[in-house]
Amino acid sequence: MFIAHRAAENRILEALHRAGFTEITMAQARLGARIGPNGTRLNELAEQAQVAKQTATFLVDQLEKAGYAERVPDPTDGRARLVQITEFGKDLLPIARAEEARIDADWTAHIGVRRMKQLREALTMLREITDPY
Repeated sequence: MFIAHRAAENRILEALHRAGFTEITMAQARLGARIGPNGTRLNELAEQAQVAKQTATFLVDQLEKAGYAERVPDPTDGRARLVQITEFGKDLLPIARAEEARIDADWTAHIGVRRMKQLREALTMLREITDPY
């Protein structure tokens, strides 16, 4: 699972680089992929990415400097801030999704439609006991 996941991540990052988003790193992309549609608190990003809060802060700082993310007040807690994807950052999403679709098509061509369906079902079932998020 790890090798296939790493290969998919590499392909998506390469697609972003080919599209001109050359400054984004794998670490930034991994953290950025965990930012929810309504924003996510920094401590939650750190927990989900399984990195120290200082590392998450550094990565968010980099994403902010590049214009991909921003910190905004949390509407549910005036003391807290959320990390959100900017409009510019959202430009990466169609590129990443298109590469995901190509990966899906390649993998389906390699192992077949039936096995790919079984793989999705098995991974979805495993998520029920492995993904706390």
